[in-house]
Amino acid sequence: MTISTKPPAGTRDFLPDDIRRRQYVIGVIREVYESYGYVPLETPTFENIETLLGKYGDEGNKLIFKILKRGEHEHTGEADLALRYDLTVPLARVVAQYQNQLPKFFKRYQIQPVWRADRPAKGRFREFYQCDIDAIGSTSPLVEAEIINAVSEILVTLGFNDFTVRLNHRTVLAGLLNAAGVSADLHGGALVALDKLDKIGAAGVHQEFLARGISDAAAQACLKLFESRAGEPPAETLSRLAGVLGADDRSVRNLSEIVAAASAKQIRVDPSLARGLSYYTGAIMEIAVADLAGSLGGGGRYDGLIGMFLGRDIPACGFSLGMERIIVVMTERNMFPATVAGGGVDIMVTVWNEALQGDAVQLAASLRQGGLRVELYPEPDKLGKQFKYASSRNVPFVAIEGDDERAAGTIAIKDLKSGDQTSVARSEAAEWVARRLQAELRTEN
Repeated sequence: MTISTKPPAGTRDFLPDDIRRRQYVIGVIREVYESYGYVPLETPTFENIETLLGKYGDEGNKLIFKILKRGEHEHTGEADLALRYDLTVPLARVVAQYQNQLPKFFKRYQIQPVWRADRPAKGRFREFYQCDIDAIGSTSPLVEAEIINAVSEILVTLGFNDFTVRLNHRTVLAGLLNAAGVSADLHGGALVALDKLDKIGAAGVHQEFLARGISDAAAQACLKLFESRAGEPPAETLSRLAGVLGADDRSVRNLSEIVAAASAKQIRVDPSLARGLSYYTGAIMEIAVADLAGSLGGGGRYDGLIGMFLGRDIPACGFSLGMERIIVVMTERNMFPATVAGGGVDIMVTVWNEALQGDAVQLAASLRQGGLRVELYPEPDKLGKQFKYASSRNVPFVAIEGDDERAAGTIAIKDLKSGDQTSVARSEAAEWVARRLQAELRTEN
């Protein structure tokens, strides 16, 4: 029987080009997060199953990858551990566990993989990385405003210019459902249906409302109240919400404070934004990009989640960037700099013959000391074959040190893009290549 070499559905192997793209995106994310005062955190790949169950609603519980008991308990078929579903619940556990060791206002970022037993689709995987920021300890709207500013800055730095930060509030959702005539016991199901609006459209949500026991009149009223008007300024949407919920509604006032405090220009208050996770208690946020099904990330305030572990509520708000989708979109749009999409090597050193192999090793070491990324061709071969190999690796320059160059103390450097070959003093080779790389980078930008 032939064993399939494909990875499991919803997972991927990451080849060198993939890794370079991921490292570039992670580097931008980490730099921006740290510039806002967030510190790093990592948690285990798996958690005790009771830590995760009941934190994501019925839909989320179905997507948790459970780990069966092992050894003498294996025959029971029961699970006692589960793969990490997100980074928020593990954070809540950490805050409860180390409450006396953490600062009053704890701001952390976390970049690690999570697992969900979901149906794979374009940009949707069973194993994927999340890039989270969370701020613990304050109810101030400045927390949400800074989170919006940070994720917006990341996307702008990566080259996105067509994204929108959708902003809403869980209490606004509840108020609109009440105004539409949906009974409180049906709110949970209604929000699950509303969260699918981008995927199944208004007609699909209407049918799901009916299937969940919401009357036709209430379903139609819901869709009208939750109408999202593209291009409507936040102030107009907030005024419209205040007209339904009352001018003194605290949730509308909270949204107004967040919008006023945020410097990001891409904010749109969207009454239809639901976000299905049940632990959100206040403002919720999501990044929408034109022509993309789904979002590039989302989050919100969850003031009650840590209390599940600690026994008392602690204010908390966070956001998770969908790195996998960001990479997919950037790759499709050719948004990565040429230095990232290239071979990851600045120059390759050729091996002229067996007698000069030691010299080639020394030259490679010298170029590395000059700050270059250097690959050494592993054996003597015809120069044409060595050039062909370097070209296949997208290496921009090749260094040649034959008998003549060795006698003159020079290096021949060939630009594989232009075909030009230049003789450079051996001691100046690294600096010469670095200048050329910088010049090409400026030209591309």
